[in-house]
Amino acid sequence: MHTTLERRGNSAAAGRKIDRGRKGIEPSRTPGAPLRTIDAVALIIGIVVGAGIFRTPSVVAANVSGEFWLLCLWGFGGIVSLTGALCYAELCTAFPSRGGEYYFLKTAFGRGFSFLYAWSRITVIQTGSIAMLAYIAGDYMARLFPIGDFSAAIYATAVVVILTLVNVSGIHLGTALQKLLTALQFTGIAIIISVGLSLPSASLPISIPAAESTPEFSSIGLALLFVLLSFGGWNEAANISSELKSGSKSIVKVLVSAILFITLLYLMINMVFLKVLGLKVMAASDAVGVEMMKVTLGDKGVILIGMLVTLSALTSLNTTIFTGSRSSYALGRDYNQLAFLGEWSGKRSAPVNALYLQGTVAVLLILFGAFTRSGFEAMVDFTAPVFWFFFMSIGLALIVLRHKRPDNSRPFSVPLYPVTPLLFIIVCGYLFYSSLSYTGNGALLGVALLLAGLLFYLTCSRK
Repeated sequence: MHTTLERRGNSAAAGRKIDRGRKGIEPSRTPGAPLRTIDAVALIIGIVVGAGIFRTPSVVAANVSGEFWLLCLWGFGGIVSLTGALCYAELCTAFPSRGGEYYFLKTAFGRGFSFLYAWSRITVIQTGSIAMLAYIAGDYMARLFPIGDFSAAIYATAVVVILTLVNVSGIHLGTALQKLLTALQFTGIAIIISVGLSLPSASLPISIPAAESTPEFSSIGLALLFVLLSFGGWNEAANISSELKSGSKSIVKVLVSAILFITLLYLMINMVFLKVLGLKVMAASDAVGVEMMKVTLGDKGVILIGMLVTLSALTSLNTTIFTGSRSSYALGRDYNQLAFLGEWSGKRSAPVNALYLQGTVAVLLILFGAFTRSGFEAMVDFTAPVFWFFFMSIGLALIVLRHKRPDNSRPFSVPLYPVTPLLFIIVCGYLFYSSLSYTGNGALLGVALLLAGLLFYLTCSRK
């Protein structure tokens, strides 16, 4: 991805032009304090356990035939995540880089494929995630303060616009505030679990049928999409593996510890939802946390959990807006055709154009979701095929690099090779197929944008 910039860098005149366009950019700095293992575990848990766990259980419940299958899917989601984490651990220890997945794909498949990955983050994965998180906040805010038929979309649009402007102005949440919001998020989860477990089973009897029907294959695929959506984010460990104080090999311990903790936490949350609400109520609700707190603590509980979930979604949303704009900025620096994205405001210390473009695309996606089906599900439709395609490619990259770079040092090798990466590839392939076959028009839009990225890259290559 550096070819365009490197060719121009050979010319002094072009170099002066680039300098003028990049005024205010600070040189990159190496982090002053390497991450401890416990810091990395906490970081991964904080990334993964977001507001999605308060929204996805209802979608999963609507696509399974019984409570047993619901819990099985959440457990299987943990197993799939652990399998993928072992693949990532080998790649992180063999090819440690802050580029993470981008570097793995570039090394395995070349510059063109890695460009498509970067393009997908800008046009589909990151902007789709922004719209999805905004809809989570919007759904809960609409339950608390309804303002019409499109309450969720209106609230979602408002939070994206406000947080984008906050980032454009250069005002970012400080470390203390981020820790406070994260603490509030886990406080909400702790409240849900403790309140649910404290209720006697006899007070709200929900029994698991002795013999439950097996859910349809297509429904399992759709439910699993949302289960693994809630587990999403652990792959960000690839970007911090080179910064661990104890060395990149510690990423194995980080990933395994974090995923085991998250799996246990998710199982406990869903067991509490089942105990208090039951499968049918979970399936019918678009805010299961609110429904549960209404049953247990009344109106005060509804307001409490609604505020906590909204704060959790806004915290994740702000982080996603921040990191997403930096991806757009980096691509703008590497390709002259996208140079407007690579402009940095020294006064505001922010990639203003990248933020404006990202916010505009996210708002358009929110509007698209408002006029299809449920906005949250529409955003999952939009991002899922592209996300699972590149996730599958990471598993393939591990096998390719085993043959392409056989002499490369591998401090950690994935166990049971090639069974483990093949299992991960098969599951990702099935979810890629499911996302194309069983989701709505949003899936086609996401694939179309990816193809547009391919055409753009071919045009850039010719020029």
